[in-house]
Amino acid sequence: MLNSTQVSYFTLTAYFDIGVFKYLFFMIILSLYMLIICSNVLLIVVICMNRSLHEPMYLFLCSLFVNELCGSTALFPFLLVQILSDIHTVSAPFCFLQNFFLYCYGGVEYLNLVIMSYDRYLAICCPLQYNTRMTFNKIALLISVTWLVPLLLCFVMISLSSSLQLCGTIIDKVYCDNYSIIKLACSDTTNNNIYGLFITAVTILGPLILILFTYIKILKICFSGSKQTRQKAVSTCTPHLASLLNFSCGASFEIIQSRFNMNNVPNILRIVLSLYWLTCQPLFNPLLYGLNMSKIRIMCKSLVFSEM
Repeated sequence: MLNSTQVSYFTLTAYFDIGVFKYLFFMIILSLYMLIICSNVLLIVVICMNRSLHEPMYLFLCSLFVNELCGSTALFPFLLVQILSDIHTVSAPFCFLQNFFLYCYGGVEYLNLVIMSYDRYLAICCPLQYNTRMTFNKIALLISVTWLVPLLLCFVMISLSSSLQLCGTIIDKVYCDNYSIIKLACSDTTNNNIYGLFITAVTILGPLILILFTYIKILKICFSGSKQTRQKAVSTCTPHLASLLNFSCGASFEIIQSRFNMNNVPNILRIVLSLYWLTCQPLFNPLLYGLNMSKIRIMCKSLVFSEM
């Protein structure tokens, strides 16, 4: 029996030999990563530099874009190294570190979407009270909670996982995954499984219930309000709902793949599904909010063309 302190590396077996095509995949992944970096940094700079965008909705968006940078940086440089490597191993400390940042990314994403839905709820359902209820101190508190809660939860999760006794080093994925490590354990994993359910409830189920509640309230106002109210609700809520559905689909793919036997699914499809939530969301959000929100779109155009 191997103690986790004796496991110095993990082997990622989802990679397969693609010959010289690895250089093509390397360029594709690198291009996607550079696009994610440039688009998210552009929007962060635009929001930070323009005082007219220092409003709750845009500050929450800035937090969202920073999270996209963190999540993609925890994955893409690692993928680039592994694609060019002939031996797909990763040190145990780095594996746990990657776990920590990827799960933090998922938790922050959902909680950020919650505070954005709460902001839309106040703006549409309580417009007269909006400025008094959404103060600067409250904005700072909401953003702080959005980041600190997942960081604390993931720290405890990684502490539990790293203390397990492991009887193997094989992870059948292209990156490190916490549940894959737990499945390698030959000691009791009851605490890990219970805590995993707790994290799921706090960072996924709870936020989804809160978002559903706010949108039920918004829909009631829309159906009973004026045409102008409905148009405002549609223009501000559509990007948020699209982002939520996209990320939820990607996260669902990953949860299903981790928990159930997917050996009948082609390997390339399993890889694509496992990467969907970490690649599409950082690409999707900047395009979605940058193109659909007129203030951001105008500011981006002025910034880009003024530099040319």
